[in-house]
Amino acid sequence: MQKASVLLFLAWVCFLFYTGITLFTSGFLLTRMELTNHSSCQEPPGPGSLPPGSQGKPGACWMASRFSRVVLVLIDALRFDFAQPQHSHAPGEPPVSLPFLGKLSSLKRILEIQPHHARLYRSQVDPPTTTMQRLKALTTGSLPTFIDAGSNFASHAIVEDNLIKQLTSAGRRVVFMGDDTWKDLFPGAFSKAFFFPSFNVRDLDTVDDGILEHLYPTMDSGEWDVLIAHFLGVDHCGHKHGPHHPEMAKKLSQMDQVIQGLVEHLENDTLLVVAGDHGMTTNGDHGGDSELEVSAALFLYSPTALFPSTPPEEPEVIPQVSLVPTLALLLGLPIPFGNIGEVMAEVFSGGEDSQPLSSALAQASALHLNAQQVSRFLHTYSAATENLQAKKLHQLQKLFSKASADYQWLLQRPKGAEATLPTVIAELQQFLRGARAMCIESWARFSLVRMAGGAALLAAACFICLMASQWAISPGFPFCPLLLIPVAWGLVGATVYAVLLGTIELKLDLVLLGAVAAVSSFLPFLWKAWAGWGSKRPLATLFPIPGPVLLFLLIRLAVFFSDSFVVAEARATPFLLGSFILLLVVQLHWEGQLLPPKLLPMPRLATSATANSPRHNGAYALRLGVGLLLCTRLAGLFHRCPEETPVCHSSPWLSPLASMVGGRAKNLWYGACVAALVALLAAVRLWLHRYGNLKSPEPPMLFVRWGLPLMALGTAAYWALASGADEVTPRLRALVSGASVVLPRAVVGLAASGLALLLWKPVTVLVKAGAGAPRTRTVLTPFSGPPTSQADLDYVVPQIYRHMQEEFRGRLERTKSQGPLTVAAYQLGSVYSAAVVTALTLLAFPLLLLHAERISLVFLLLFVQSFLLLHLLAAGIPITTSGPFTVPWQAVSAWALMATQTFYSTGHQPVFPAIHWHAAFVGFPEGHGSCTWLPALLVGANTFASHLLFADSGLCLGSLHPSQASHGLESVCP
Repeated sequence: MQKASVLLFLAWVCFLFYTGITLFTSGFLLTRMELTNHSSCQEPPGPGSLPPGSQGKPGACWMASRFSRVVLVLIDALRFDFAQPQHSHAPGEPPVSLPFLGKLSSLKRILEIQPHHARLYRSQVDPPTTTMQRLKALTTGSLPTFIDAGSNFASHAIVEDNLIKQLTSAGRRVVFMGDDTWKDLFPGAFSKAFFFPSFNVRDLDTVDDGILEHLYPTMDSGEWDVLIAHFLGVDHCGHKHGPHHPEMAKKLSQMDQVIQGLVEHLENDTLLVVAGDHGMTTNGDHGGDSELEVSAALFLYSPTALFPSTPPEEPEVIPQVSLVPTLALLLGLPIPFGNIGEVMAEVFSGGEDSQPLSSALAQASALHLNAQQVSRFLHTYSAATENLQAKKLHQLQKLFSKASADYQWLLQRPKGAEATLPTVIAELQQFLRGARAMCIESWARFSLVRMAGGAALLAAACFICLMASQWAISPGFPFCPLLLIPVAWGLVGATVYAVLLGTIELKLDLVLLGAVAAVSSFLPFLWKAWAGWGSKRPLATLFPIPGPVLLFLLIRLAVFFSDSFVVAEARATPFLLGSFILLLVVQLHWEGQLLPPKLLPMPRLATSATANSPRHNGAYALRLGVGLLLCTRLAGLFHRCPEETPVCHSSPWLSPLASMVGGRAKNLWYGACVAALVALLAAVRLWLHRYGNLKSPEPPMLFVRWGLPLMALGTAAYWALASGADEVTPRLRALVSGASVVLPRAVVGLAASGLALLLWKPVTVLVKAGAGAPRTRTVLTPFSGPPTSQADLDYVVPQIYRHMQEEFRGRLERTKSQGPLTVAAYQLGSVYSAAVVTALTLLAFPLLLLHAERISLVFLLLFVQSFLLLHLLAAGIPITTSGPFTVPWQAVSAWALMATQTFYSTGHQPVFPAIHWHAAFVGFPEGHGSCTWLPALLVGANTFASHLLFADSGLCLGSLHPSQASHGLESVCP
């Protein structure tokens, strides 16, 4: 019954936690409704006649087509400055030399030679800047919200109206080659397709080479109307090396040759579009909203004149979604129903020989069609949901009505058009830009009520856990009957809420239903617990947190309510940790609780520890504190700067060894990484050997002797292959590729085997028996006589004694005539911590493989920090502490701060661009096929590696005891 009540309590607490998280994210990660309406040629976007010349022409729909074919070259992560022409520097100024500058020289040459045929734009991208969301924007003209960023690994078919669907509906032949993300977004939409795996960011050439194999033969065949080529080499180069690496110059030069070849193959009725889906940061990542990430390049070229004027000195900035309505009208297609982009009016001017009046009229016609389509979308969307702001929507509709009336008046009176056209164009553009701004603002609004409610539920769950920690040690507390209250009240609250919504005919929201059930279960439980126990105890017993520790926790909590502190959390956390360490050392010295590092004498049966136990001076604690501060400072050398602090420079040691140019420096760093790996392995083995656990014949210790060295050897070999894979000769490339798959999987397999052995035989105690040995004293047990409670059975050491008694009872009877039989148990002093340290080491190796090689130094610091902090905390525990499972709040707080500090020291930041996507391909260089949970698991393990390791090693906190902080204990039991 006791176990069932505990499981029920844990299930209830999990329900509170997940309900709070779901409620918070429903207010923070907002989504928008995706309408399934589609535009068609048979249904014009609004009342009024279509533009002049739209009827009766082949390929005409809403507007006569300007081009019959389009070649769309999508260069993933083509940042604007990668394509920006480089002007000659002024005399006396040093030339700027960066690997990515001036490599797309063909764009500059075309703009200079054929200024009326080409144009370069700065494409302004809407966040999140992840590939799948940008592809949705480039085909639908709409804005994905941040919740969509989570589906970057698991793309689903687009249900909204889009360019690809309009092309296939019009009978156009669409050929695709490149990133296989398009396969999931547009299943069965292409007449011919060549898909290549996209997520292996370490592979710079497979996708690009595959495209080039089919690109020019496909163009020459003529069996296409729209050709899409999605290159990934530039993006992968940024992820692997960063934009400042010489490899980036090679990839951009390759793309420059591709553009030159396409220009030579184009026919007069074909439009070439070269676009980047997003940019990249200085580290080569993307996903956020920094200036470098949202700035992409867009280049248009036609063999015939397309623009009436020459390019401006500074390229025009246009929203990325503007490409969607522009391409639709240029190809004679309806604009996708949910588009909110504004057409690039300049491309409808008619070329350099067109008259100003006809050019302006063509621009106004395109803008009016675009405005009608956006107005129809806003009307339909506002009728389906209440996300849009009613006041702004009304103002925009008035503006559109006026602009549409002016346009119709203009068509009826063409003689006064020259003076009125600029005003009409300005009004239409104002409406389109206002509509887009309103949608951005509406779809990015947060629900503060839901966020506050979710945070309150999470706080309530934490408070219940704190209360339960006190109830668990309170004798006679009615824990089991009390748990039935939240279950009953939760069901009652959820039922009443559902019935109430059904009565007033409102839609049932499952998130709010869960929140009502959680609140309904929490309040009665808290009231009953307070009435039955809390009101009879002092308030201080409910919050057993020391004052200084509580102050640190409150400061840590307050950090999250300030943007500046959130940005600077990577620097604030080591400061708090260092302050906490100093406070702990001073407090231990002030209270005189410093214990000597030597083993204290064990009192005999029926005796108690002396009141004045021997104390050690503060030098011992001071050495531990200085060591901790030094480790904290060294870990701070491995830092990654957030994008909000451009003056900051990230540590170069976070990048993989493969991105290093110098061979000698790479070899030296590789030696340092292997040395850190060997030091980590040697430290664990020496610790287990010192306390005697390594002498145990149990399977886990046998695995530590032989399995851990094999894991270290496999890790070092994988690092060597990963760092030099680009330098391997073609003859050995297949061998290296195979080894890159086998080695990480072998290390993970060994780690899993070791953990399985540890779960099977977690106690590493050596038991020996010998006749005629001298009788020795017994070891005190936490209880006398047979066990009377579950707490008695939870102690591992007494269980060992009971096992020893049962095992040797028969031998005692048989050897009674030969004299007393002595049974000796070794390594009892580290019976708890040895298993935890072994598990921590086994878990560290697979997590280390998911990081860059030089992070091994951070892992070594993690182990040293944990060791020093455990000894410092154990030094302050009095010898009279009952039981091994007394965990001080100082230990919990310091442990949490160290986990957060290591999170930043391993090169992470709580932003999308800082996610280490490459971890998904460790051991799987060819990708995962249709599997999405495994790459998500690998990336999650990489991201939260520090918290996983500290959560595992946190079990050592439960075994803090002065005897275990010094030496292993050899115990003898007659």
